[in-house]
Amino acid sequence: MRSVIDIRDLSTEEIDSLISVALDIIDNPDKYAEACKRKKLATLFFEPSTRTRLSFEAAMYELGGNVLSVTGAGTSSAAKGESVADTAKTVSCYADIIAMRHPKEGAALVAANNASIPVINAGDGGHNHPTQTLADLLTIHREKGRFSDLTVGFCGDLKFGRTVHSLINAITRYPGIKLVLISPEELKVPGYVKNDVIIRNNIPYEETNDLLSAIPKLDVLYMTRVQRERFFNEEDYLRLKDSYILEPSKLTNAKKDLCIMHPLPRVNEISVSVDDDPRACYFKQVLNGKYMRMALILKLLEEAEK
Repeated sequence: MRSVIDIRDLSTEEIDSLISVALDIIDNPDKYAEACKRKKLATLFFEPSTRTRLSFEAAMYELGGNVLSVTGAGTSSAAKGESVADTAKTVSCYADIIAMRHPKEGAALVAANNASIPVINAGDGGHNHPTQTLADLLTIHREKGRFSDLTVGFCGDLKFGRTVHSLINAITRYPGIKLVLISPEELKVPGYVKNDVIIRNNIPYEETNDLLSAIPKLDVLYMTRVQRERFFNEEDYLRLKDSYILEPSKLTNAKKDLCIMHPLPRVNEISVSVDDDPRACYFKQVLNGKYMRMALILKLLEEAEK
């Protein structure tokens, strides 16, 4: 049974195909209004979420399907000690496809290995968030018209940011990509991403702690929040949380067609005064996420029926 746990589960050709379907959904929504009629999506969210959960649910409703929802471990049998494997087997009896978010790395893979229906990883700890990456890719495609020959800057928490790791894995498959990694020393991209993805594939990159000097060279700026929930030490969080704040004054020398992105939620790392800048694309990302999740749900359900 085909599941998507990691963005690497999808080939470049499959990603391009999903983007084509998403663009067709945008142009022809009525064509897809009953594409998932009598199908059920189970959203199993054992970690707080607004955008991702509602995006999956909106995606399924707009495809004409239905949704079964679990929000929070305290409202499910996980509170009684039920394993992820048993939950996946149980939910497979009720639904046709699962979208799952869990605080533990690898939980979605365990679910996929035990479910008899497709599983989509909606975020597992600090590890992977493939559908956010699909949202990011559609945003870049719609704003820049291409994936190749771009200088992409990642700023903030590059150590624990699962969205950063997933997007680096995806965007570096395309030719002419350069990376600028902007973070404090404590939150640099982890070795397994740097060595296994960036260096192994000979991707040009630079690491810096200076956002202001990096901005003029960027085609895409991907901001992230410093996540309190990923820290073991409260003092470290408080010391680093305001390290990088994007304000209009810092965009003076930025490219006119810079694409400013953020997986959301933001705290204060992008000033609300940036929201009216035409280069701000983070709320467009939210909408693009729904379209890409619609495309992925369609793909996995179609493959499951073969």
